[in-house]
Order: sequence, then structure tokens, then C-alpha cells
Amino acid sequence: MLKRLLPLALATFAVGTDGFVIAGLLPSIGADLGVSTPAAGQLVTVFALTMAVSAPVVGALTSGLDRRSALLIALGVFVLGNAGTALGTTYETVMAARIVTAVGAGVITSAASGTAAALAPPERRGRALAFVMGGLTSATALGLPLGTLIGRADWHVTLWAVAGIGLLAAAGIAVGLPRVTLPAASLSDRLRPLAQGRVLALLAVTTLAFLGTYTLYTYIAPALRNATGGAATPLTLALLAWGVGTLAGNIAAGRLVDRFAAGHVLTGALGLATLTLAVTPLATRTLASALVWAVFWGVSTGVVVPQQHRLVAFSPAAAPVLLGLNSSALYVGVALGGGLGGLAQQWFAVTPAGLGPVAAGVTALALLWHLGTARRTGATVRADAADAADAADAADAVERADAPATAVPAVPAAGPEKSRT
Repeated sequence: MLKRLLPLALATFAVGTDGFVIAGLLPSIGADLGVSTPAAGQLVTVFALTMAVSAPVVGALTSGLDRRSALLIALGVFVLGNAGTALGTTYETVMAARIVTAVGAGVITSAASGTAAALAPPERRGRALAFVMGGLTSATALGLPLGTLIGRADWHVTLWAVAGIGLLAAAGIAVGLPRVTLPAASLSDRLRPLAQGRVLALLAVTTLAFLGTYTLYTYIAPALRNATGGAATPLTLALLAWGVGTLAGNIAAGRLVDRFAAGHVLTGALGLATLTLAVTPLATRTLASALVWAVFWGVSTGVVVPQQHRLVAFSPAAAPVLLGLNSSALYVGVALGGGLGGLAQQWFAVTPAGLGPVAAGVTALALLWHLGTARRTGATVRADAADAADAADAADAVERADAPATAVPAVPAAGPEKSRT
């Protein structure tokens, strides 16, 4: 099983490194392209928005292919997009290349998750999803700090490295992944679950959670300026601390959802994230406190696995479609977060570190929404169960009433037998 899942995790590692590392390079990219840091931050926003919109469309176009072929095509587009980004010399060229990259990346994430869910037995599905999505969190622990450190000298080198990781992932999938065929789904099939209120409620939690995270994370380098002094090495240490925390949170979430209700795991993660983000301005004054803060914030970001687990449990037969929608919802949140953070700085003069309480407010809204929908969903499930039990009792009563009467011999009560004398 590990040999089959490893190339999928490497593919998500490539996507994760590509998506996360841009935030750490924004000051360098902005200076090189002649734009402000908030303007450079819109590279993250457009990338994420393209992923959100293109994932269901391209997923529908490739749904008739086996997952190995779909992943290889997506990785090819992803590699070309990163090469174009590395070669870009103007803001417009780099923006166009990021759009191409996002088209491939959106398919990779959902296809890798769907394949992992199909390969793993139900009792190990949570850990399989955590392992594959661990590629994303490993990217935060390794790819993000290393890419940021390298990119401080020349951000183009980082993008070439990401393209190389994509090629390596493609080779691993071509050699190590068997052909996995999932039910084909048209675009209308993929969007049909959005008509269900319970599905929309689950996806809204994903969007709000990542909106909160990326309101701050997109501008993490300037947000940590007081703690790092603008130097590359302290920033790399802080990003490494955040990445290690994210990896630990992802692993813990995978094990917890196999033992406890995924909704409870999600409640804990969102609660911790709200508290951690709220203290950002205080916690980022010194490097030591920023490192501790970064670990706790990283741990709290482990919301992807419980959300995926809840969606798969909601409708196992529709798991590939639901996971694709969850990926789109995630990147809608990323796009909105990058936009909200940029607007808060430009329109309301919020400092980068001051984005933490703003992000905490959004995350608190995600928590309240989750708790409210979970309560309503629980009530609906109990009502459905009660209705089903009443219907079964009524059917049983009708069956007894319609049954022909039969003579039943009397059975004397058991008791001690009296001796006769």
C-alpha cells in the first residue's frame, strides 16, 4: 500500500511546495517585477481562484481516464506552468504562467485524494488520506522553508526546483501506481451535490477555514518582520516551525478521525486556530515567541483530513466528486483570503501582523458555522432514524394484524413440582 501511495504524496508535495512557497517569496517577486507586495500577493489569489474554478471542469474532462493517466497529464501541465513562471520577466507573464500551473495543480490534488480513498480499505482510509495529503503538509515543513531560503537569493531557482519535483512525481506515478478506474462524472454530475444543503454546509466550513488561514499566511513574510528583522534565516526557521506543526497536526488528525468523530476533531482544530491567530500581534514580537506561535498555528491547520473524511462518509459512492468539490472550496478560501488580506492593508491600513486578529475572526465564524450545521445535521439524522424506526414498527404491526390466527398450545408456568403421596 505504501508503494502505491508514495508517488501520490510526492505529487501533492510538488503542488504544496509550489502553492506555499510563493507567500515566502512575495517581497522578492514584487521587487523583481516592480510591483508592491500586496499586488504580488494577488499571484496567490489568482492561482487559487483558477484552481477552484478549473478543478471541476478539467476533472470532468478527464474523468473518463484512469487516474494514472489523468495525473500524468495534470503533472505535465503543472511542470510547464512552473517553467513559464521561472522564465517570466514581467508581472503579466508570471500571472499567466501561474494560471496555467493552477489548471494542472487542481486536478492533481483531487485525483490523488480520490485515488487514495479508492485504494485504501475503509478502516484505514483516514490514514491513507492523511499520508497523501501529508505531501502538502510535508511541503510546508520542508519545501516551504528550503524554497524560501533558496528563493531569497533568486526566486526563479525555486520555481525550477518545483518543476523538477513535478517531473519526479510523474516518474513515480508512471512506474509505481496501478491503473485505478473510478466512475466517470460529467460536469453536471460534479456540480449536482451542490444542490444538497448538507454538502454545501460542509464545503462552507472548508472555505471559511482556509479564508481565515490565508488572510494572514499570504503575507507571512512581512507579518514576521519584527521577529525576523527581514533576514532570510530567521524567516526560514519560523516557516520550518509552522511546517513541522502542520505536519504533526495532519498526522494527528489522520489517526484521530479513525478513532473519533471527524466533527469533533474539526472542532478542536478550528478552536485552536482561532486562539492562535488572535494573539498574532503579541506572539510575533520576538523570534522565540514567534517560533512557538508558528508551531501551534501549524498544528491547528489540520482541517483537511477530517473534512475529507466527513465527505467520504457522507456518500462513499460519490467520494471522487465530493473530494473534488472540497478541493475547489479550499482554494476559493485561499483566493478570498489573499484578497481580504491585501484589501485590509490597502484600504484600512492594517499592518501585516494585524491581519492575525482579522483571520481569527474569520476562523471563529468557520467554527460557529461548523457547530451550527453539525447540530442541525445531527438533529436531522436522529429524526430520520426515528422516522425509520416508526415506519418499521408500523410495518411490523400491519404484518401481525394481517397474519392468520393459529392455535398456540398453553405452556404451564415453570415451578417446583409438588410430590404426590
